[in-house]
Amino acid sequence: MRIVVASGKGGTGKTTIATSLALIASEQESVRLMDCDVEAPNARLFLDPSLDSHKVVGILIPQVDESLCNYCGKCAQVCQFHAIAVIGKKILVFPELCHGCGSCTLVCPERAITEHLNVLGVLERGQAVHDIEFAQGTMKIGEPMAVPIIRELKKWAPVVLPTIEIRDAPPGASCPVVETIRGADFALLVTEPTPFGLHDLKQVVAIARELGIPAGVVINRDGIGDNAVELYCSENNLPILMRIPMERRIAVAIASGELLVEAAPEFRQAFQDMYESITTEVKI
Repeated sequence: MRIVVASGKGGTGKTTIATSLALIASEQESVRLMDCDVEAPNARLFLDPSLDSHKVVGILIPQVDESLCNYCGKCAQVCQFHAIAVIGKKILVFPELCHGCGSCTLVCPERAITEHLNVLGVLERGQAVHDIEFAQGTMKIGEPMAVPIIRELKKWAPVVLPTIEIRDAPPGASCPVVETIRGADFALLVTEPTPFGLHDLKQVVAIARELGIPAGVVINRDGIGDNAVELYCSENNLPILMRIPMERRIAVAIASGELLVEAAPEFRQAFQDMYESITTEVKI
């Protein structure tokens, strides 16, 4: 079973939820947690993994040998991302736009195009606390595309699959979030009871429904703001699976790198109940 923990905006608490959910699930099942927030992965701060396996991730981008090129322009015509252009007797390649599809290489009649690896980032994995299998991706600074890294992270796994896979999604509602959610069995959406929280929650709910994935909501910092999120969930048949109050002691514990269920053991039962609700929903 694959559970994605997502939120519309950063700082809402998805990593807090994902890591404690992983701990609770690991007491019953084998668990893998994947940190798919490749621009700023931080789940490792809570789970303290020993990252002993590494893999470079990249895409193949074209390199043109102009001594062979006849400037026919077929490469530019086939590139739907406009990553290669032919201007007179000059070839321009834009690596930042290239998606590594290889079409330009295939259509070149003079075989003037070869492909070279452009490194986007690195994958790492290892064993974390409580026997949780851990994996993360880290994007190279300055690279514009997170999706290829997330896609490879989802595929890069040991032969023996865990019973539960928890994906800590990137913030926002863009392509990296869509790629993280794609293929999941359940989306656990973390929000806060504010106008900003509601706005971003609606965006991620739309993604989950477009992909046909059932979803539930966690309200973090409960007690601030208003009841608009609660009304939205009621009107849209979104179950509220947990509420975490706005308390200083919780904020201090999380800022110190403590797992929520260890810093505040009274939440253990709430996480257990939420985990059972998700597994019941997925089985249905």
